[in-house]
Amino acid sequence: MENHTCEFSSGGIILENDKVLLIYVENLSGTKVWTFPKGHIEKGETCTQAALREVVEEAGYECEILEEIDNIEYFFNHKEKRIKKNVKWFLMKPLAKIKEPDNEVLAVKWLDVEEADKLLGYESDKELLKKACKALEK
Repeated sequence: MENHTCEFSSGGIILENDKVLLIYVENLSGTKVWTFPKGHIEKGETCTQAALREVVEEAGYECEILEEIDNIEYFFNHKEKRIKKNVKWFLMKPLAKIKEPDNEVLAVKWLDVEEADKLLGYESDKELLKKACKALEK
């Protein structure tokens, strides 16, 4: 059995009026990417609480969760450690912009879905965006 650390995160895909909210951040390998807000689930927190908190911290928006979109698992290496990451993603609608994003976030943008699809830095995010749009059509 492979020796690895497990991490649990959750995040939000925020959609409103055919626009999606993306954040521009530097990832662990130092690459700048457009992605969705997400982060670690803290002790004593549910995955929904973590997703809502991360969206406020990274995007500055208070949101309402509409539904769970996906649960993704992947492995990555960081500081010579193998890490298994589990991320729960939620479709959200914005309620209000309540603060400026944290300093780690370089930019926050509302984009048309087509434009966002071109800018997203990870293929998995492009799939999440498709799933979120499909869920909204229901």
